[in-house]
Parts: sequence; structure tokens; C-alpha cells
Amino acid sequence: MGKKDKRRKRINIKRERQKLIKEKKKQFQKQDASLDKKATKEIDIRLEKETKIYWVRAITGVFSAFIGRLVGLVGWWLLIWMICFWFLTPFFVSFVIYRYKYDKEEWNWKNIIKPGIGVYFLLFMIVGVLTHTFLAFL
Repeated sequence: MGKKDKRRKRINIKRERQKLIKEKKKQFQKQDASLDKKATKEIDIRLEKETKIYWVRAITGVFSAFIGRLVGLVGWWLLIWMICFWFLTPFFVSFVIYRYKYDKEEWNWKNIIKPGIGVYFLLFMIVGVLTHTFLAFL
């Protein structure tokens, strides 16, 4: 009779992890088949709305800086001008131009304010500085 080996059996961690990943994939495939297509359609609609408001914000940032500087606004008045367009334009576009319905679950004020804040500020600053520079040289 041989000596019994009391050492633990070596486990290949990579192989065990691959087995677990395969099991999880099988579970997710079953869930994906039962996924409601209506929910994904609603998400696509919301993303389409947010994309439209994003590009409106980008265009608004350019034109509000250009017009604000041409009118002669500088300093605090230009800041107030920027903030007015920053917060009022998305609501105007959402409810007056595109006629989206306000829904507390799907289309609320956070979804209206959120898209395009960074691009608005960036384009406002770039166009505002360039317009101010050109006006200073004239």
C-alpha cells in the first residue's frame, strides 16, 4: 500500500474561471431571449430625444456667444446671458419646437437639462473669446 498524499489537489484557476464564464453566458442568453423589446425601444427613443437636444445646445452655444458679444455684453452681463440660454433653451426646444410630453418617469427635467452642458459651455467660451478678440482688433 502506498502513502496517501495529504496535499491539496491543484486547481487551475484559469480553467475554473472559464467554466464560470461559460455558465454565466448560458444564463444571459436565456435572459436575452426573454428581454422585452419594448423597453429597448423606449431607451432608443429617449436617446434620440437627448441627441437632438445635445445638438441644439451646441448650436445655441455658438450663436448665443456670437450675438451676445456683438450686442456688446461683457463680464457679468455676458455671464447672465449665457446662463439664461443655458437653462431656458432646452425647455423651449423640448416643449415648443419638438413638442415632447413631460413624463416624470421617462422625460423629466433632468433629462432635459443634462445633455450638452459641456459642449454648450465649451463652444460658448471659444466663440465668445474669438468674437471678443476680433472686435478688439477692429
